[in-house]
Amino acid sequence: MSEVKSSKAGRDAIEHASQDELRSVQLERLKWSLNHAYEHVPHYKKAFDAAGVHPGDLKQLSDIVRFPFTSKQDLRDNYPFRMFAVPREQVVRIHASSGTTGKPTVVGYTMNDIDNWSDLVARSIWAAGGRPGDMVQVAYGYGLFTGGLGAHYGAERLGCSVIPMSGGQTEKQVQLICDFEPKIIMVTPSYFCNILEEMKRQGVDPLKSSLRIGIFGAEPWTGQMRRDIEARSGIDAVDIYGLSEVMGPGVAMECVESKDGPVVWEDHFLPEIINPLTGESVADGEAGELVFTSLTREAMPVIRYRTHDLTRLLPPTSRSMRRIDKITGRSDDMLIVRGVNLFPTQIEELVLKVPELAAQYQLVLTRSGNLDELEIVAEVRPEHDQLTAAGFEALGEKLRASIKTYVGISTRVTVRGAGQIERTLTGKARRVIDKRAKV
Repeated sequence: MSEVKSSKAGRDAIEHASQDELRSVQLERLKWSLNHAYEHVPHYKKAFDAAGVHPGDLKQLSDIVRFPFTSKQDLRDNYPFRMFAVPREQVVRIHASSGTTGKPTVVGYTMNDIDNWSDLVARSIWAAGGRPGDMVQVAYGYGLFTGGLGAHYGAERLGCSVIPMSGGQTEKQVQLICDFEPKIIMVTPSYFCNILEEMKRQGVDPLKSSLRIGIFGAEPWTGQMRRDIEARSGIDAVDIYGLSEVMGPGVAMECVESKDGPVVWEDHFLPEIINPLTGESVADGEAGELVFTSLTREAMPVIRYRTHDLTRLLPPTSRSMRRIDKITGRSDDMLIVRGVNLFPTQIEELVLKVPELAAQYQLVLTRSGNLDELEIVAEVRPEHDQLTAAGFEALGEKLRASIKTYVGISTRVTVRGAGQIERTLTGKARRVIDKRAKV
C-alpha cells in the first residue's frame, strides 16, 4: 500500500479553517449565488416568486430550506441553454449528460468556473496522495462526459504529468501502465477491475505495477469492492464524488490518510440531506437524499439540486469540512422486487464476499404473470475458471442463500465463466437489465 500521506496543511488553507470562518465564507457566497440565479436565470426568478421567497430573505445558512428544489427535469425543460446565468458568448465550455432517458442535461462553464473546477480537482488529487510531478493515467471518458476533462485539467493544475488515455482499449491501458509507469489512475472502479483482469491475462502482476493510488468515481462502489481492489492491486483506492449538474468530478474527495468518506469542498458547495419522500431536511448523520447548492458557479448556478444519491453527512475528520458516507444507491434507481426495496450495491457487497466470484455482476429483472423475477448473473475469477459445472452451481447456491438471508428475497443465480459478462469500455457499469416492460 502507498505510504504517501497528505500534508497536515492540505493544499489550501480553507481546508483547515475554523467552523466560524468556513460558515462565514459559505454565507457570503450563498447570498451571491442566490442573487445571481434570481437575477439572471428566468427559471429561478419564476420558481422563487412562486414559492414566495426572495434572495434577500436568506439571513443565515439554515434559511436555504425556504428555497425551492431544482430537479433534473428542470434542466431538461430549459434545454439547451436557458439555465445559463451569463450570455452564451461568455461560456467557454459545454458538457452534457448522455440523455439516455430523455433530453440531455446541459451544463456550461465560464473561464472562472473552469479555473475553480481545476483547482478543486487538483485539491482532490492532493487529498488522495498525489503530488506535483506524479504521472496520472486518466481512464475516464473524454467528451461531453465531465469525467475525462475534469480529471485532466485538475491533474495538470496540480503539476502532474497526464496520460489522456480515456476509456476503452484495455490492452493498451495495461501497456501504458507497464511502459509509462504512472503512479495514479483515475477511472471508474468497475473498469479498473477490467484492467486488473487484463493484467492477469497478459501475465502482469498488478501488485508489482507502478500504480499506487486509484481515484475512483462516477458510480457507486462498496467498501467490499475497495478491499477487493486494494488486495488485488496493492494501491490506495479512494473515492471521488461529483456530478455534471453541480460541476463534475471534484465536488467531494476522500482523503488517503483516513479513507472515511469523501470530504465535501464546502467553500464551493453547500450540502444538505433531505427525506427523499417528503423533501424535509434531516439532521447530519441521518440517511437521505443528497442535495447541493453551488456557491461560486457563474455560468450555471444550481440551487438545492436534488442528486437522488442516497447517503448521509458525517462530521469533519481529516479536513474541517463535512464528509459524505458511501453512496448506497439512488432514490430513483431503487428496485422494488416483490415488495422488497433493493439497491444494486447490496448485491455487489454479497457477490464480493464469495472469494471465487469476480466484481462483475448483473441484475436481470423479468415478470412472470403478476410477479417480478430477479436473476443475478455473476462470474468466477479467472483462477477459478476450470471449476466443474457442479462447482459453478455450488457457487450460485452459496450466493443465492446469502441474498435470501441478508436481503430477504428469493432469486435465481447464474454463475458464468471468467469474462462472460459484458464489459463496459467507457463510463459506468451496466448493473441492471430490466426486461419487465418487454414481457
